[in-house]
Amino acid sequence: MAYIEIRCQVSEPTEGNEILIALLSELGCDSFEENAHGLNAYISQENFDKQNFDNLLQQASNFSFDFSFTYHQMEDKNWNALWEQSYQPVLIDNQCYIRAPFHEPIQNIGYDIIIKPEMSFGTAHHPTTAQLVSYLLREDCVDKKVLDMGTGTGVLAILAKKRGAKYVLAIDNDKWAYHNCMENIKRNDCQNVIALYGDVALVKDTDFDIVIANINRNILLRDMKFYAQAMKKNAVLFLSGFFLNPDLNLLKEEAEKYGLVYDSHCEKNEWVAARLVKKCI
Repeated sequence: MAYIEIRCQVSEPTEGNEILIALLSELGCDSFEENAHGLNAYISQENFDKQNFDNLLQQASNFSFDFSFTYHQMEDKNWNALWEQSYQPVLIDNQCYIRAPFHEPIQNIGYDIIIKPEMSFGTAHHPTTAQLVSYLLREDCVDKKVLDMGTGTGVLAILAKKRGAKYVLAIDNDKWAYHNCMENIKRNDCQNVIALYGDVALVKDTDFDIVIANINRNILLRDMKFYAQAMKKNAVLFLSGFFLNPDLNLLKEEAEKYGLVYDSHCEKNEWVAARLVKKCI
């Protein structure tokens, strides 16, 4: 299948990317790659309508950010075959090996996770996912109740279960990711890992020990109070999907309103993951 690549330059990626992904999805784009300067979007040639994209540019004056884009037709290739040839497994902290079904396992590894990502976010190649994997490898998950928001492929939910969590709820508002997550849960033979299609409104419990939210700054800010409501006292919140400045301080300030106290963060390639603890109820 022939594809069009759309390269978007965005003045405020943490805000603009979320809006553009929603708009571009409506125009038929089916996969995205975010970066510090904006994003790349991909649409099949048969679904590409130049007039629709010209109309999108005309809406730019209504946005609080500036953006521009260019597009070009990509060479027609067997993208699935190419993906399998180029996709590499990831070894994190010499403990967690995240691989596709066509990769051979390695010996004497703590956690072997098989992920077929398809179009879902969360292969651990991206710094945000990799940083959260590292955090979970250091966190006590035994007999814990875990909530994974924006689960993508489900890799973090699966790791939490393999590390001893008694129950994991994995939620994503992207239908493709939801189905992919369910497939990966079965692929890794994980019991008591439940995948749901939707958003934080689906969360009714208030006794989670660990909450993971790997999304983006705006959604993290919007839903912070709901994460706090879902957590018991001394529960841990892991956040990622944002940049160091000014995002981290904004998130810390919002978290403090709900008794969530900053503990630590790590940074890689401008992306940040942070650990917070609920100190009051």
